[in-house]
Amino acid sequence: MSTTSTRPSAPTGAGIDPRGPQLTATLTAVVLLVVLVLPPTPAAVLTAVQAAFFALGAARGVQHTPHAWLFRTVVRPRLSPPDELEDPAPPRFAQTVGLVFTLVALVGYLTGVVLLAQVAIGLALVAALLNAVFRFCLGCEMYLLIKRATA
Repeated sequence: MSTTSTRPSAPTGAGIDPRGPQLTATLTAVVLLVVLVLPPTPAAVLTAVQAAFFALGAARGVQHTPHAWLFRTVVRPRLSPPDELEDPAPPRFAQTVGLVFTLVALVGYLTGVVLLAQVAIGLALVAALLNAVFRFCLGCEMYLLIKRATA
């Protein structure tokens, strides 16, 4: 009698552990919260760093970010295997959405329109907190809605 795995396979290609993006959202939320309490110049610098992380996740996928490395090397070895893997495309799209918000914030900080920057960071923070706390990825849901609407 052959034994089969009870764990579902990835939707397409190599799937990702859904707990990784949740950790990324948690770390991102902390960074964005810090951005909101900093004066404009250091806030702009930290926003640029976060934008670079989002750009990397958008360009290469969330599994290639520093947060993913931290998850793979420190966190995941201490966890049981995930029940299922998820398609990396929706979290990658969510990284693109985060990049847009942090770029708007960066423009706001660099042009002295601090309120614009803080609103953009605040919106990104809400999205990150939804994922971190409730495992509800707003950018992922946007991706799925767009995919359904264009199919």
